[in-house]
Amino acid sequence: MATEFPLSEQARREQEKREDDTRFTNSLAGFVVALMLGIVGFYVLQGLAVTSKLEDCMLQGRLNCERIDMQSQSAGLEE
Repeated sequence: MATEFPLSEQARREQEKREDDTRFTNSLAGFVVALMLGIVGFYVLQGLAVTSKLEDCMLQGRLNCERIDMQSQSAGLEE
């Protein structure tokens, strides 16, 4: 039966530093995953909003439901 000796102070500090580094890495990875999910969710919601507006226009029986670019029309009038 082997007797367990307590870790030396230096070994304990090194172990705590490794644990802290691992915890920081895991926290950073979790943050990145959450940020990526938020960005993807934002773009999905924008796409759904555009599709919803187009469907609403089409359900009203309109034939021209494409978005009109007002900047290009106003630039043509100024020339």
